[in-house]
Amino acid sequence: MIVRILGEGRFDVPEADLPVIEQLDEELLDAINRGDENEFTGALKDLIIQVRHVGTPLPGEDIQPSELVVPHADSTLAEVRTLLAEEDPAGGA
Repeated sequence: MIVRILGEGRFDVPEADLPVIEQLDEELLDAINRGDENEFTGALKDLIIQVRHVGTPLPGEDIQPSELVVPHADSTLAEVRTLLAEEDPAGGA
């Protein structure tokens, strides 16, 4: 799976590591949906650390599409909610 960390780059994450990445992504989305800034910050940090740890950085000229986009490490809950609202005109998260 190709994962993009905004402002940082893209990583190729092996299939074997996807369950952990998906679980961390679910925790991040749960924190966003509940509006829990502290949990959001921790979940985002954990997800980014895991992607960096298991993923292989891709060169900038690689054109494979990203399957998961992760906010940059300094993102706030409000910023991510705004970004998600812009991507989903129906208002879902």
